Amino acid sequence: MPIEKTEAIVIRKRDFRETSIIANFYSKDFGKLCGLLKGIRAEPGKFASSLEPFSYNEIIFYPKTNSALHLVSQCDLRDNFDSIRANVIKTGICSIMMELLDAIMPAEDKNEEVFNLSIDCLRELSSTNNPHKVLNIFKIKILALSGFKPHFDSCVVCGDRVLGQCKFSLTLGGLLCAKCYSKDLSSRVIFRGTVASILHIEKNDFKKILNLGMNPQIKKELDLILESFLNFHLGKELKSQRVLSKLEVAV
Repeated sequence: MPIEKTEAIVIRKRDFRETSIIANFYSKDFGKLCGLLKGIRAEPGKFASSLEPFSYNEIIFYPKTNSALHLVSQCDLRDNFDSIRANVIKTGICSIMMELLDAIMPAEDKNEEVFNLSIDCLRELSSTNNPHKVLNIFKIKILALSGFKPHFDSCVVCGDRVLGQCKFSLTLGGLLCAKCYSKDLSSRVIFRGTVASILHIEKNDFKKILNLGMNPQIKKELDLILESFLNFHLGKELKSQRVLSKLEVAV
């Protein structure tokens, strides 16, 4: 049986039987993986990581050809992102990121750009004073990189370039030009600045995106569109998004 090594982010973990843990990872070289860590609860020192959600690790595992559950023999912590864990809002944002990785990305399908995006966002969250901006960048980029994105380059119905006022169709998954408004009577007007911000984030690298400014009106609309689009196309509300909203009201 071959041994594989890769960098990986812990999406979530759960207890298995009396002494072990099953962890879901998003890895650099293999995409989303499920791994069994035998005996870690009985002998915590056996692994150099406690596998906290959104921690960054290096894992060694034995791939199983007849099972989606692989045996992890070693897990070494690279970064636990303790500064994030000290902030309840940032921790909630990381929970949303992990839930999206789990919901959107297919099992064992390598996407190094998504892995690098996740690491970049976690590192930026460690020091930023604008965590919601990082979350919106993550949402827009992961939708684009996974092929799941809404269509903002042209009209989703006729394909024409959209000039002037436009609307966003949740059900059709993109912009509508004026002549196609009737294709979805529930579509809503969207600011051109919101469309421009989404396209800028989709098409530029992470560091350049961080300098993008947004006025409060565009930020509010962007939050609404991204959350509505994800909920509609996933067929459910993200649990971590709901928890974060309650936390922000309490704080």
